[in-house]
Amino acid sequence: MQLENRGSRRVEIEDRELVRRVLAGQTDDFRVLVDRHQQSIFRFASGLLGSREEAQDVTQEAFLAAFANLSGYDSSRAAFSTWLLTIARNRCINLLKRSRPIALDELESIADVTSADPIVRQELSQQLDRALAALPVEQRSAFVLAEIEELPYAEIARIERTSLGTVKSRIHRAKQRLQSLLEPIVRESK
Repeated sequence: MQLENRGSRRVEIEDRELVRRVLAGQTDDFRVLVDRHQQSIFRFASGLLGSREEAQDVTQEAFLAAFANLSGYDSSRAAFSTWLLTIARNRCINLLKRSRPIALDELESIADVTSADPIVRQELSQQLDRALAALPVEQRSAFVLAEIEELPYAEIARIERTSLGTVKSRIHRAKQRLQSLLEPIVRESK
């Protein structure tokens, strides 16, 4: 977090102040925004895309787009983090539309992947990623924002540009679908 010394006290500089400074020509302050938000943008993109490399690309693209369109940001409509997550979500959606979706029948049986062996655990992690990737993109996006980024449903509704009820429904359906896909693991581990 960017802190500024004012006499003997240190004051955190809010995102909207940093945006104002960048727009006023202090472009180096954009680095503070990147440092502050890059991990959450990466986690979100990684959860939505299931690929570390693609998530890194989307994270970089989101910050480049944010910098290029910073004058369009309105702090009275949304927090900077919400605006940035919206940009990242749109980039992820565009990338997902270009790639072939994973069909549910392509998921391997994951019931036999419950060992403590690191290699087997890695396989389990990959199967979990595949199950998440098998969700419709709207459910996956809402689920990742809620469960990984731990955002409030109201903020997710702003990012997704939909109603609060729709967000709740998407998250509920995502959890149901993941539970049905991963149920064999739960049974095997008991």
